[in-house]
Amino acid sequence: MKDILINENFQGLSVDILKGYVNSLNFYNLQREDVDFINKKLELDNRKSIQNLAIRFMRGYENYNKELKRIEKLYMFDKGFEDFKLIAGVDEVGRGPLAGPIVSAAVILDLDVINKDMILYLNDSKKLTEAKREHLSNIIKSKALAYSISFCSNSDIDEKGIGFCNNEVFKKAVYSLDIKPNLILSDGYTIKGFESPNIAVIKGDAKSASIAAASIIAKVYRDNLMKEQAEIYPHYDFDHNVGYGTRKHIEAIEKYGATSIHRVSFLNNIIGEKHL
Repeated sequence: MKDILINENFQGLSVDILKGYVNSLNFYNLQREDVDFINKKLELDNRKSIQNLAIRFMRGYENYNKELKRIEKLYMFDKGFEDFKLIAGVDEVGRGPLAGPIVSAAVILDLDVINKDMILYLNDSKKLTEAKREHLSNIIKSKALAYSISFCSNSDIDEKGIGFCNNEVFKKAVYSLDIKPNLILSDGYTIKGFESPNIAVIKGDAKSASIAAASIIAKVYRDNLMKEQAEIYPHYDFDHNVGYGTRKHIEAIEKYGATSIHRVSFLNNIIGEKHL
């Protein structure tokens, strides 16, 4: 790893080569002594662009450590329920849209991993970029001890109500896990009619690693479903609004009427019966 910086002609290396090298580094694989060594070598270069590269390198390392400490708190929150060995976090997305299903995910993480093996950047899915969510969703699925995804369709919501469906997708997601958890942490709501130990965590996707992980994979799953619907119903901008009531979405309903994936019970007070 250090070979390029040990080179006696270090200052003769091009800026592009050095930038490419530094940008390829993963703090996950670096020890503190490696970071200090690299930073010192960069600082010894008298070129302004390399001096700035050294500053960015150390700033990136500091940000990495801040993120590591933040994630430690999320994992420690879940580990705080020490009487339970297997904890599932469950969260939903899609409670408020005018179209599409409500989706829930349940995730059981390995909470006994050492720091560098924790999943960094877990957070409320709405606070992450689409690309970051997609990337994290794949990592979560590969590292989780178990995960599951469930949904209630728009017709289920119209027939039974959003409150019932919200509770139902929580239950279905937990019941679908390949491993039975000892405790379920649910975001915001205690699961009704549920026999297993359950604790509701307000704003859980910002406090619990397991709930945050569930939030991310549920949102990625639902967003991708709505992108598929955008190809079927191109006028409604589903690939951007994912079913929420944006101006463009409502204007499309007023012009073209409701589709088969719209929640009719959500539309009555917005556009009137003539468009249903």
